[in-house]
Amino acid sequence: MESRVLLRTFCLLFGLGAVWGLGVDPSLQIDVLTELELGESTIGVRQVPGLHNGTKAFLFQDTPRSIKASTATAEQFFQKLRNKHEFTILVTLKQTHLNSGVILSIHHLDHRYLELESSGHRNEVRLHYRSGSHHPHTEVFPYILADDKWHKLSLAISASHLILHVDCNKIYERVVEKPSTDLPLGTSFWLGQRNNAHGYFKGIMQDVQLLVMPQGFIAQCPDLNRTCPTCNDFHGLVQKIMELQDILAKTSAKLSRAEQRMNRLDQCYCERTCTMKGTTYREFELWTDGCKNCTCLNGTIQCETLICPNPDCPLKSALAYVDGKCCKECKSICQFQGRTYFEGERNTVYSSSGVCVLYECKDQSMKLVESSGCPALDCPESHQITLSHSCCKVCKGKIFWK
Repeated sequence: MESRVLLRTFCLLFGLGAVWGLGVDPSLQIDVLTELELGESTIGVRQVPGLHNGTKAFLFQDTPRSIKASTATAEQFFQKLRNKHEFTILVTLKQTHLNSGVILSIHHLDHRYLELESSGHRNEVRLHYRSGSHHPHTEVFPYILADDKWHKLSLAISASHLILHVDCNKIYERVVEKPSTDLPLGTSFWLGQRNNAHGYFKGIMQDVQLLVMPQGFIAQCPDLNRTCPTCNDFHGLVQKIMELQDILAKTSAKLSRAEQRMNRLDQCYCERTCTMKGTTYREFELWTDGCKNCTCLNGTIQCETLICPNPDCPLKSALAYVDGKCCKECKSICQFQGRTYFEGERNTVYSSSGVCVLYECKDQSMKLVESSGCPALDCPESHQITLSHSCCKVCKGKIFWK
């Protein structure tokens, strides 16, 4: 028991000691915002409240600007960074929603030696750099950074090892081709933009630093330096283990019951059926629905339209639809006054004196239909209409039969 108490005390003191000893050697630190001496006279930026009050924060506005280190200041930066293989980029930022902009850019002519970019359109963070073989490379990290919220971002590079932290959480860790920091004279340092015209970052930046040291992210997130868990961590771990044990026991019981049910189901034969218009059909059963042939396959109804034959009709007959049937059939026809009539169809003809004569197609010839007189109508004459298949007038809107 005593040894366990000593161990926990040692871990707690060790972790706190690591946090207390986080002073950064100024010779290894590049405080970008301080060195650039941004102020009220700087066009395109203005000082605003930051995530904390310890350092200055600046709003990068949506206006033309040129936030670039002077030649002398840039060379001071590069003297610390040149030919170094372990360094970390730190920044606390609040990027405007959907903005795509460059956080910082170190480039010579068209060669980007080190450029950190956040794309709000693609929801990703990009690192552009040149390798030791002088080839351009881009590493893409899918992450939503441009969400108008505060974030702590750190990108640590140690030779070919790269670690990205956001809000003190390790998001990505990769092995890449080693970046080159062999920066030639005339290399420029830009903040919040790639150049005068492109890559404008919109939002607030605070604590923009380059630390030429391994694991520089610890300066931003001291708790990441702990090598031993605290007593509170031990307590939380025990609680989680107990919860997991309870979940495991309940899950095991559920799995056991499920296995028993599945074993019983293996002994059953479950036939899939289909139901259409209140009628149940068995697997592979065929039936006709209107003008479609249907079948039940694997519990799913599949229907296909009937394919009708196209027979050759004899003389004085033609294809026509028949009530109650899907396909056309041959029906007798009559030729009368240049028109074709099917068996049973009627047509009226008016003589020169205006007398209506009714004919009906019957036995392949138009035959006179004797008039049986017309019924009396109960509507005014203006509402009476004449039909092509009857000599008797009818009232508009009335139901009548052919």
